[in-house]
Amino acid sequence: MLVDPHVAAAFCLAALLMSLAPGPDMVFITATGLSSGPRAGLLAAVGVSAGLAVHTTAAALGLGAVLEAFPAAFTAVRIAGACYLVVLAVLAFRDAARARAAEAAPARAAVGAGQVRVFVRAMLTNLANPKVVVFFLAFFPQFIDPSRGHVAAQFFLLGTLFIMVGLCVDASAGLLSGRLGDALRRRPLVQRVLHAFSGTVFAGLALRLAADTR
Repeated sequence: MLVDPHVAAAFCLAALLMSLAPGPDMVFITATGLSSGPRAGLLAAVGVSAGLAVHTTAAALGLGAVLEAFPAAFTAVRIAGACYLVVLAVLAFRDAARARAAEAAPARAAVGAGQVRVFVRAMLTNLANPKVVVFFLAFFPQFIDPSRGHVAAQFFLLGTLFIMVGLCVDASAGLLSGRLGDALRRRPLVQRVLHAFSGTVFAGLALRLAADTR
């Protein structure tokens, strides 16, 4: 086996504890579920997992080390991510303004297009944080045994386990917040508040990402 079963179990436990800790991805998924329903919350969780898959691949290929070695590139990715989150915040506040004159029923219009949009937004939001790939480079090697060979394969296996554990947690958060949003989304006023809440969350994540220079 590429990874010792006991090591894999310890890794999954550590991944579970980290996934349960509130972070930018969890906040994004919860806000999406509250404002757009359980299906959107679930798609947001899948989008975040897709972003993590890209981060895993980048870390396994050593791109994270490149970002860490060149602060200018790291900063450029971070600022670009913050700008993207600002755009999401503006769109959410725009939706809140539109909801002022809308009925409660049209809140889920254009479902097909909305599903793709939610997935892409979640994936890009995760990719907007270059520290994820750097974290993988610091965390995964603790569970990799070079004597077993195929280090890159071990890295990808651990990445898959991390994504599976995180997806279980994130999907649960997305579904639960979505059901709560459905229960609250009975009046136009609540609809506006939920969109405004999402906009505030995105703006806060953008500020956090832009200000975090560590």
